[in-house]
Amino acid sequence: MAPAIRPVVSDQSAPADFDRTPREKRAQMVQRLQVGLFGLALMLLLVGLANIIMQNARMNDAAQAQVSQNTTSAGTGTSDPLADIGVVPSPEPTPAKRAGAAGSGRR
Repeated sequence: MAPAIRPVVSDQSAPADFDRTPREKRAQMVQRLQVGLFGLALMLLLVGLANIIMQNARMNDAAQAQVSQNTTSAGTGTSDPLADIGVVPSPEPTPAKRAGAAGSGRR
């Protein structure tokens, strides 16, 4: 007669890592520690990067406000952009010179 096959009954009260060796438990603990430290380092890096970006934005806003304040106080009169960069447009002939030049060309 063949021995009867008994069904395997799992004991729900036993912990999930009951059958693990101490080496496997330690490896899992070290892995969890590494993941946690990596996450913490990543969060610190992101906060530091956000701080640098915000500080740079504040400095740019302050510099822009200073430049706009200087240009509004200095530019109270009419502004000529070509004169500001040093380009002087050539003078156009007056209407009398145009008529004289056109009249002399017909003779």
